[in-house]
Amino acid sequence: MDATLKCGMTYEVRSYKRSKSGRLWLFDEDIVHNLVPIEGLNHMLATEFKGGAQIGTWYLALFEGNYTPSAADTAATFPAAAGESVAYAEATRVAWDEGTIAIGVLDNASNRAEFTMSSVVTIYGAALLSASAKGATTGILSSIARFSSPKVGVDVVRVTAGYVLTSA
Repeated sequence: MDATLKCGMTYEVRSYKRSKSGRLWLFDEDIVHNLVPIEGLNHMLATEFKGGAQIGTWYLALFEGNYTPSAADTAATFPAAAGESVAYAEATRVAWDEGTIAIGVLDNASNRAEFTMSSVVTIYGAALLSASAKGATTGILSSIARFSSPKVGVDVVRVTAGYVLTSA
C-alpha cells in the first residue's frame, strides 16, 4: 500500500541586531524545511486515528549545538543532543500561536514567536515541542530544523513556523 502524504514544517527565521541607538535592524533572513522525527509522526497518527491525546499548546525552542537533526530525535534527547539554548529573556520556550488552518497549512504568521537573546550565542536551529519549560525532556518533539547558516551574536530572533500537508 502506498498512501503517501508529505508532512513538514517550514521555518522562516529573521534575526536582528540592535544599533547603538537601540533600534533593531534585520541582520539575516533564512527559510528552511524541517525534519519531522518519528516521535512527531507517531503523535500525529495517534491523535488523528487512534484517539491519542491532543496537545493544547506547542512551543518553539532554539538550539546552540552544531547539530544535525535525526529522525530518531525525541523531546527527551533534544535538549542535550542539540544543545537547547536558554539564553533568551522569555521565561519559557516561546508559544507557537498558530492561526487558522487553510489549504493544508497551519502557521503562526499572524503572531511570530520572538526570542530576545540575553547573552551572545550562536543559534543553529529551532524545534517545536509540547513542553514549555526550557530544557524540558518530557513531551513530544514534533519538528526540528537546522538553519542554513548559524545566527551569530544576534539580539532578537523571530520565527514564523508552519506545517504544510500535501497529498502526493
